[in-house]
Amino acid sequence: MSLSLKISHLSNTLEPRDQCRAVRTFEFSSICFRGGHWRTELSSPKLRTRCAGSDAGISGGRSVPEWTYTGSKDETFSDLEIDDDGSNGGNGDSGGNNGYGGDDDGEEEEEEEKEFGPLVKFDEVMKETERRGITLPEDMSEAAKSVGIRKLFLLRYLDLQGSVWPLGFLMRTCSMLRNRMLADPSFLFKVGTEIAIDSCCATFAEVQKRGDDFWSEFELYAADLLVGLVVDVALVGLLAPYARIGKTSVASSTGLFKGLRRSCAALPSSVFEAERPGCKFSVNQRIATFFYKGLLYGSVGFGCGLIGQGIANMIMTAKRSIKKAEEDVPVPPLFKSAALWGVFLGLSSNARYQIINGLERVVEGSTAAKRIPVVAMAFTVGVRFANNVYGGVQFVDWAKLSGVQ
Repeated sequence: MSLSLKISHLSNTLEPRDQCRAVRTFEFSSICFRGGHWRTELSSPKLRTRCAGSDAGISGGRSVPEWTYTGSKDETFSDLEIDDDGSNGGNGDSGGNNGYGGDDDGEEEEEEEKEFGPLVKFDEVMKETERRGITLPEDMSEAAKSVGIRKLFLLRYLDLQGSVWPLGFLMRTCSMLRNRMLADPSFLFKVGTEIAIDSCCATFAEVQKRGDDFWSEFELYAADLLVGLVVDVALVGLLAPYARIGKTSVASSTGLFKGLRRSCAALPSSVFEAERPGCKFSVNQRIATFFYKGLLYGSVGFGCGLIGQGIANMIMTAKRSIKKAEEDVPVPPLFKSAALWGVFLGLSSNARYQIINGLERVVEGSTAAKRIPVVAMAFTVGVRFANNVYGGVQFVDWAKLSGVQ
Protein backbone atom coordinates (compact mmCIF):
# COMPACT_ATOMS: atom_id res chain seq x y z
CA MET A 1 0.00 0.00 0.00
CA SER A 2 1.38 3.38 -0.94
CA LEU A 3 -0.09 6.24 1.05
CA SER A 4 0.69 9.43 -0.85
CA LEU A 5 0.32 12.90 0.55
CA LYS A 6 0.13 15.40 -2.29
CA ILE A 7 0.75 19.10 -1.94
CA SER A 8 -1.48 21.16 -4.17
CA HIS A 9 0.42 23.37 -6.58
CA LEU A 10 1.09 26.69 -4.96
CA SER A 11 2.98 28.42 -7.71
CA ASN A 12 1.40 31.61 -9.02
CA THR A 13 2.67 34.38 -11.19
CA LEU A 14 4.70 36.63 -8.94
CA GLU A 15 5.85 40.12 -9.67
CA PRO A 16 9.57 40.61 -9.05
CA ARG A 17 10.30 42.81 -6.08
CA ASP A 18 13.41 44.08 -4.40
CA GLN A 19 12.75 42.00 -1.31
CA CYS A 20 12.42 38.76 -3.34
CA ARG A 21 15.29 36.83 -4.82
CA ALA A 22 15.56 34.12 -7.44
CA VAL A 23 16.72 30.79 -6.15
CA ARG A 24 16.96 27.28 -7.53
CA THR A 25 14.47 25.07 -5.76
CA PHE A 26 12.96 21.66 -6.18
CA GLU A 27 9.29 21.14 -6.81
CA PHE A 28 7.80 18.67 -4.35
CA SER A 29 5.68 16.25 -6.33
CA SER A 30 4.73 13.93 -3.49
CA ILE A 31 5.59 12.86 0.02
CA CYS A 32 5.08 9.14 0.52
CA PHE A 33 4.94 6.98 3.61
CA ARG A 34 6.32 3.58 2.68
CA GLY A 35 7.87 0.77 4.70
CA GLY A 36 7.77 2.75 7.94
CA HIS A 37 9.61 5.82 6.54
CA TRP A 38 8.58 9.17 5.09
CA ARG A 39 10.03 9.70 1.65
CA THR A 40 9.99 12.80 -0.53
CA GLU A 41 9.95 12.43 -4.30
CA LEU A 42 11.32 15.45 -6.17
CA SER A 43 10.91 16.61 -9.70
CA SER A 44 13.63 18.32 -11.69
CA PRO A 45 14.94 21.62 -10.29
CA LYS A 46 13.27 24.80 -11.54
CA LEU A 47 13.99 28.46 -11.14
CA ARG A 48 11.45 29.97 -8.75
CA THR A 49 11.07 33.27 -6.91
CA ARG A 50 10.87 33.09 -3.18
CA CYS A 51 10.19 35.95 -0.80
CA ALA A 52 13.01 36.80 1.53
CA GLY A 53 10.57 37.98 4.15
CA SER A 54 8.00 35.51 5.40
CA ASP A 55 5.41 38.21 5.89
CA ALA A 56 5.90 39.94 2.54
CA GLY A 57 2.60 40.43 0.81
CA ILE A 58 2.41 39.60 -2.88
CA SER A 59 -0.60 40.56 -4.89
CA GLY A 60 -2.19 37.68 -6.72
CA GLY A 61 -0.05 35.18 -4.88
CA ARG A 62 -0.45 32.83 -1.95
CA SER A 63 1.90 32.23 0.93
CA VAL A 64 3.41 28.75 1.32
CA PRO A 65 1.91 26.90 4.28
CA GLU A 66 4.37 26.45 7.09
CA TRP A 67 4.41 22.86 8.38
CA THR A 68 6.97 20.40 9.53
CA TYR A 69 6.79 16.68 10.25
CA THR A 70 8.10 15.81 13.70
CA GLY A 71 7.33 12.10 13.65
CA SER A 72 4.34 12.27 15.96
CA LYS A 73 1.62 9.74 15.19
CA ASP A 74 -1.06 12.29 16.05
CA GLU A 75 0.19 14.94 13.60
CA THR A 76 -2.52 16.22 11.24
CA PHE A 77 -1.92 18.12 8.05
CA SER A 78 -4.86 20.24 6.96
CA ASP A 79 -3.02 21.43 3.83
CA LEU A 80 -2.31 17.86 2.57
CA GLU A 81 -4.58 15.80 0.40
CA ILE A 82 -4.62 12.09 1.28
CA ASP A 83 -4.49 9.85 -1.76
CA ASP A 84 -5.12 6.19 -0.85
CA ASP A 85 -5.35 4.80 -4.37
CA GLY A 86 -2.29 2.56 -3.94
CA SER A 87 -0.26 4.42 -6.58
CA ASN A 88 3.26 5.68 -6.13
CA GLY A 89 2.03 9.23 -6.38
CA GLY A 90 3.50 12.28 -8.06
CA ASN A 91 5.11 12.67 -11.44
CA GLY A 92 8.69 12.91 -10.22
CA ASP A 93 11.51 10.43 -10.39
CA SER A 94 10.02 7.35 -8.74
CA GLY A 95 12.64 4.93 -9.98
CA GLY A 96 15.69 3.57 -8.22
CA ASN A 97 17.62 6.85 -8.54
CA ASN A 98 16.24 8.16 -5.27
CA GLY A 99 17.73 5.22 -3.38
CA TYR A 100 14.44 3.83 -2.13
CA GLY A 101 13.58 1.22 -4.72
CA GLY A 102 10.83 3.24 -6.42
CA ASP A 103 8.27 1.12 -8.22
CA ASP A 104 9.60 -2.13 -6.70
CA ASP A 105 8.68 -0.97 -3.21
CA GLY A 106 5.25 0.03 -4.43
CA GLU A 107 4.69 -3.37 -6.02
CA GLU A 108 5.80 -5.17 -2.84
CA GLU A 109 3.43 -3.07 -0.77
CA GLU A 110 0.54 -3.89 -3.11
CA GLU A 111 1.37 -7.62 -3.05
CA GLU A 112 1.64 -7.65 0.73
CA GLU A 113 -1.64 -5.80 1.04
CA LYS A 114 -3.35 -8.32 -1.24
CA GLU A 115 -2.13 -11.25 0.86
CA PHE A 116 -2.29 -9.89 4.40
CA GLY A 117 -4.53 -6.83 4.11
CA PRO A 118 -3.68 -3.18 4.76
CA LEU A 119 -1.55 -1.99 7.65
CA VAL A 120 -3.72 -1.16 10.65
CA LYS A 121 -2.31 1.73 12.65
CA PHE A 122 -2.08 1.98 16.42
CA ASP A 123 -5.28 3.99 17.01
CA GLU A 124 -7.40 1.57 14.98
CA VAL A 125 -5.74 -1.43 16.64
CA MET A 126 -6.51 -0.05 20.08
CA LYS A 127 -10.13 0.64 19.15
CA GLU A 128 -10.66 -2.93 17.95
CA THR A 129 -8.92 -4.56 20.92
CA GLU A 130 -10.83 -2.39 23.40
CA ARG A 131 -14.07 -3.24 21.66
CA ARG A 132 -13.36 -6.96 22.11
CA GLY A 133 -11.88 -6.54 25.58
CA ILE A 134 -8.52 -8.01 24.55
CA THR A 135 -5.00 -6.82 25.41
CA LEU A 136 -2.25 -7.16 22.82
CA PRO A 137 1.09 -8.78 23.76
CA GLU A 138 3.95 -6.35 24.21
CA ASP A 139 5.70 -7.14 20.92
CA MET A 140 2.51 -6.74 18.89
CA SER A 141 1.70 -3.49 20.68
CA GLU A 142 5.16 -2.12 19.87
CA ALA A 143 4.75 -3.19 16.24
CA ALA A 144 1.41 -1.38 16.07
CA LYS A 145 3.04 1.81 17.38
CA SER A 146 6.01 1.70 15.02
CA VAL A 147 4.88 0.31 11.66
CA GLY A 148 1.37 -1.09 12.19
CA ILE A 149 -0.01 -4.63 11.98
CA ARG A 150 -1.43 -6.30 8.90
CA LYS A 151 -5.19 -6.62 9.11
CA LEU A 152 -5.20 -10.38 8.50
CA PHE A 153 -2.72 -11.03 11.33
CA LEU A 154 -4.66 -8.79 13.71
CA LEU A 155 -8.02 -10.42 13.02
CA ARG A 156 -6.56 -13.93 13.25
CA TYR A 157 -4.95 -13.13 16.58
CA LEU A 158 -8.13 -11.63 18.02
CA ASP A 159 -10.14 -14.68 16.95
CA LEU A 160 -7.57 -17.20 18.23
CA GLN A 161 -6.94 -15.34 21.47
CA GLY A 162 -10.62 -15.64 22.30
CA SER A 163 -10.55 -19.42 21.79
CA VAL A 164 -11.16 -21.94 24.55
CA TRP A 165 -8.43 -22.86 27.03
CA PRO A 166 -5.59 -23.76 26.56
CA LEU A 167 -5.35 -22.33 23.01
CA GLY A 168 -6.34 -18.82 24.04
CA PHE A 169 -3.84 -18.89 26.92
CA LEU A 170 -1.04 -20.16 24.68
CA MET A 171 -1.77 -17.51 22.06
CA ARG A 172 -1.26 -14.82 24.69
CA THR A 173 1.85 -16.29 26.30
CA CYS A 174 3.71 -18.27 23.62
CA SER A 175 4.88 -16.08 20.73
CA MET A 176 6.38 -19.05 18.84
CA LEU A 177 3.00 -20.78 18.64
CA ARG A 178 1.16 -17.50 17.99
CA ASN A 179 3.34 -16.46 15.05
CA ARG A 180 3.07 -19.89 13.44
CA MET A 181 -0.69 -19.94 13.84
CA LEU A 182 -0.96 -16.47 12.31
CA ALA A 183 1.05 -17.53 9.25
CA ASP A 184 -0.55 -20.98 8.89
CA PRO A 185 -3.95 -21.59 10.55
CA SER A 186 -3.53 -25.33 9.88
CA PHE A 187 -0.35 -25.51 12.00
CA LEU A 188 -2.06 -27.18 14.97
CA PHE A 189 -3.75 -29.65 12.65
CA LYS A 190 -0.35 -30.67 11.27
CA VAL A 191 1.14 -31.00 14.75
CA GLY A 192 -1.85 -33.04 15.92
CA THR A 193 -1.67 -35.24 12.84
CA GLU A 194 2.03 -35.88 13.39
CA ILE A 195 1.53 -36.76 17.06
CA ALA A 196 -1.47 -39.03 16.41
CA ILE A 197 0.19 -40.94 13.57
CA ASP A 198 3.53 -41.32 15.35
CA SER A 199 1.86 -42.42 18.61
CA CYS A 200 -0.30 -45.00 16.85
CA CYS A 201 2.62 -46.36 14.83
CA ALA A 202 4.86 -46.45 17.93
CA THR A 203 2.21 -48.21 19.99
CA PHE A 204 1.66 -50.84 17.29
CA ALA A 205 5.43 -51.43 16.99
CA GLU A 206 5.89 -51.63 20.78
CA VAL A 207 3.09 -54.17 21.16
CA GLN A 208 4.52 -56.29 18.37
CA LYS A 209 8.04 -56.05 19.77
CA ARG A 210 7.33 -56.59 23.48
CA GLY A 211 4.50 -59.10 23.08
CA ASP A 212 3.42 -60.55 26.44
CA ASP A 213 5.85 -58.27 28.28
CA PHE A 214 4.16 -55.10 27.06
CA TRP A 215 2.31 -54.31 30.31
CA SER A 216 5.20 -55.30 32.50
CA GLU A 217 7.39 -52.92 30.51
CA PHE A 218 4.73 -50.25 30.13
CA GLU A 219 6.89 -47.55 31.76
CA LEU A 220 9.47 -47.98 29.01
CA TYR A 221 6.76 -47.56 26.39
CA ALA A 222 5.42 -44.46 28.19
CA ALA A 223 8.90 -42.90 28.30
CA ASP A 224 9.39 -43.53 24.58
CA LEU A 225 5.96 -42.07 23.84
CA LEU A 226 6.64 -38.91 25.87
CA VAL A 227 9.99 -38.29 24.16
CA GLY A 228 8.38 -38.99 20.81
CA LEU A 229 5.77 -36.31 21.50
CA VAL A 230 8.49 -33.69 22.08
CA VAL A 231 10.29 -34.78 18.92
CA ASP A 232 7.07 -34.55 16.87
CA VAL A 233 6.39 -30.99 17.98
CA ALA A 234 9.98 -30.01 17.14
CA LEU A 235 9.88 -31.73 13.74
CA VAL A 236 6.80 -29.77 12.66
CA GLY A 237 7.43 -26.50 14.51
CA LEU A 238 11.02 -25.87 13.40
CA LEU A 239 10.05 -25.92 9.71
CA ALA A 240 6.70 -24.15 9.95
CA PRO A 241 6.35 -20.67 8.42
CA TYR A 242 5.79 -17.90 10.93
CA ALA A 243 4.48 -14.33 10.84
CA ARG A 244 7.18 -11.68 11.02
CA ILE A 245 5.60 -8.87 13.02
CA GLY A 246 7.35 -5.56 13.54
CA LYS A 247 11.11 -5.17 13.50
CA THR A 248 13.30 -8.05 14.52
CA SER A 249 15.28 -7.52 17.71
CA VAL A 250 18.28 -9.35 16.25
CA ALA A 251 19.31 -6.36 14.15
CA SER A 252 19.85 -4.23 17.25
CA SER A 253 21.45 -6.96 19.33
CA THR A 254 25.06 -6.88 20.39
CA GLY A 255 27.56 -9.54 21.24
CA LEU A 256 30.06 -11.92 19.75
CA PHE A 257 27.59 -13.75 17.51
CA LYS A 258 25.56 -10.73 16.41
CA GLY A 259 26.28 -11.27 12.71
CA LEU A 260 25.56 -15.00 12.93
CA ARG A 261 22.23 -14.44 14.69
CA ARG A 262 21.25 -11.84 12.12
CA SER A 263 22.07 -14.22 9.26
CA CYS A 264 20.10 -17.06 10.85
CA ALA A 265 17.10 -14.78 11.44
CA ALA A 266 17.09 -13.88 7.72
CA LEU A 267 16.87 -17.54 6.63
CA PRO A 268 13.54 -19.06 5.54
CA SER A 269 11.82 -21.38 7.98
CA SER A 270 12.24 -24.28 5.55
CA VAL A 271 14.03 -24.88 2.27
CA PHE A 272 10.79 -24.60 0.29
CA GLU A 273 9.09 -21.78 2.21
CA ALA A 274 7.04 -19.61 -0.12
CA GLU A 275 8.33 -16.14 -0.82
CA ARG A 276 6.11 -13.39 0.45
CA PRO A 277 6.23 -9.61 0.16
CA GLY A 278 9.10 -8.49 2.36
CA CYS A 279 10.43 -12.07 2.63
CA LYS A 280 12.60 -12.87 -0.38
CA PHE A 281 15.12 -15.71 -0.12
CA SER A 282 18.13 -16.47 -2.30
CA VAL A 283 19.25 -19.94 -3.38
CA ASN A 284 22.21 -19.74 -1.00
CA GLN A 285 19.88 -18.94 1.90
CA ARG A 286 17.72 -21.97 1.09
CA ILE A 287 20.77 -24.23 0.95
CA ALA A 288 22.02 -22.79 4.24
CA THR A 289 18.60 -23.45 5.76
CA PHE A 290 18.95 -27.19 5.16
CA PHE A 291 22.19 -27.36 7.16
CA TYR A 292 20.97 -24.93 9.83
CA LYS A 293 17.75 -26.88 10.42
CA GLY A 294 19.75 -30.10 10.34
CA LEU A 295 21.86 -28.75 13.18
CA LEU A 296 18.73 -27.83 15.16
CA TYR A 297 17.14 -31.22 14.46
CA GLY A 298 20.34 -32.96 15.52
CA SER A 299 20.45 -31.02 18.78
CA VAL A 300 16.83 -31.90 19.54
CA GLY A 301 17.46 -35.54 18.69
CA PHE A 302 20.55 -35.78 20.87
CA GLY A 303 18.84 -34.08 23.82
CA CYS A 304 15.69 -36.18 23.57
CA GLY A 305 17.79 -39.31 23.09
CA LEU A 306 19.68 -38.59 26.30
CA ILE A 307 16.46 -38.05 28.26
CA GLY A 308 14.45 -40.89 26.74
CA GLN A 309 17.17 -43.51 26.72
CA GLY A 310 18.36 -42.35 30.15
CA ILE A 311 14.91 -42.95 31.64
CA ALA A 312 14.64 -46.33 29.92
CA ASN A 313 18.09 -47.39 31.11
CA MET A 314 17.34 -46.41 34.71
CA ILE A 315 14.13 -48.43 34.69
CA MET A 316 15.83 -51.44 33.12
CA THR A 317 18.71 -51.29 35.61
CA ALA A 318 16.35 -50.94 38.58
CA LYS A 319 14.28 -53.94 37.48
CA ARG A 320 17.30 -56.14 36.92
CA SER A 321 18.71 -55.28 40.31
CA ILE A 322 15.57 -56.86 41.77
CA LYS A 323 15.11 -59.77 39.40
CA LYS A 324 17.37 -60.99 36.64
CA ALA A 325 16.38 -63.18 33.71
CA GLU A 326 18.41 -65.03 31.10
CA GLU A 327 16.44 -63.47 28.25
CA ASP A 328 17.23 -59.92 29.34
CA VAL A 329 18.78 -57.88 26.54
CA PRO A 330 21.83 -55.70 27.30
CA VAL A 331 21.15 -52.15 28.42
CA PRO A 332 21.71 -49.89 25.38
CA PRO A 333 24.65 -47.47 25.65
CA LEU A 334 23.31 -44.04 26.62
CA PHE A 335 25.51 -41.63 24.66
CA LYS A 336 25.72 -43.86 21.62
CA SER A 337 21.93 -44.08 21.49
CA ALA A 338 21.60 -40.30 21.91
CA ALA A 339 24.14 -39.73 19.13
CA LEU A 340 22.18 -42.07 16.86
CA TRP A 341 19.02 -40.03 17.49
CA GLY A 342 20.89 -36.80 16.76
CA VAL A 343 22.38 -38.04 13.49
CA PHE A 344 19.10 -39.62 12.38
CA LEU A 345 17.05 -36.47 12.96
CA GLY A 346 19.70 -34.16 11.54
CA LEU A 347 20.05 -36.12 8.28
CA SER A 348 17.12 -38.42 7.55
CA SER A 349 14.30 -36.59 9.34
CA ASN A 350 15.53 -33.18 8.18
CA ALA A 351 15.54 -34.24 4.52
CA ARG A 352 12.17 -36.01 4.71
CA TYR A 353 10.33 -33.23 6.51
CA GLN A 354 11.78 -30.56 4.23
CA ILE A 355 10.31 -32.47 1.28
CA ILE A 356 6.98 -32.88 3.09
CA ASN A 357 6.77 -29.13 3.71
CA GLY A 358 7.43 -28.48 0.03
CA LEU A 359 4.76 -30.95 -1.08
CA GLU A 360 2.21 -29.53 1.36
CA ARG A 361 2.93 -26.03 0.07
CA VAL A 362 2.24 -27.16 -3.53
CA VAL A 363 -1.02 -28.89 -2.60
CA GLU A 364 -2.27 -26.05 -0.38
CA GLY A 365 -1.66 -23.58 -3.19
CA SER A 366 -3.54 -25.66 -5.75
CA THR A 367 -6.98 -24.68 -7.05
CA ALA A 368 -8.56 -27.91 -5.75
CA ALA A 369 -7.35 -27.31 -2.17
CA LYS A 370 -8.56 -23.70 -2.22
CA ARG A 371 -12.01 -24.81 -3.33
CA ILE A 372 -12.14 -27.88 -1.08
CA PRO A 373 -9.87 -27.42 2.01
CA VAL A 374 -10.31 -31.06 3.01
CA VAL A 375 -8.10 -32.01 0.04
CA ALA A 376 -5.07 -30.41 1.71
CA MET A 377 -5.96 -31.99 5.06
CA ALA A 378 -6.28 -35.46 3.52
CA PHE A 379 -2.95 -35.02 1.75
CA THR A 380 -1.28 -34.00 5.03
CA VAL A 381 -2.58 -37.13 6.76
CA GLY A 382 -1.54 -39.43 3.91
CA VAL A 383 1.96 -38.07 3.33
CA ARG A 384 2.80 -37.88 7.04
CA PHE A 385 1.56 -41.43 7.63
CA ALA A 386 3.76 -42.75 4.81
CA ASN A 387 6.70 -40.75 6.17
CA ASN A 388 6.29 -42.15 9.69
CA VAL A 389 6.17 -45.74 8.46
CA TYR A 390 9.25 -45.29 6.27
CA GLY A 391 11.10 -43.36 8.98
CA GLY A 392 10.42 -46.05 11.58
CA VAL A 393 11.77 -48.80 9.35
CA GLN A 394 14.81 -46.71 8.47
CA PHE A 395 15.60 -45.97 12.13
CA VAL A 396 15.57 -49.69 12.99
CA ASP A 397 18.03 -50.31 10.16
CA TRP A 398 20.30 -47.48 11.34
CA ALA A 399 20.15 -48.78 14.92
CA LYS A 400 21.15 -52.27 13.85
CA LEU A 401 24.00 -51.00 11.70
CA SER A 402 25.32 -48.83 14.56
CA GLY A 403 25.10 -51.68 17.06
CA VAL A 404 22.72 -49.88 19.40
CA GLN A 405 20.02 -52.52 18.94
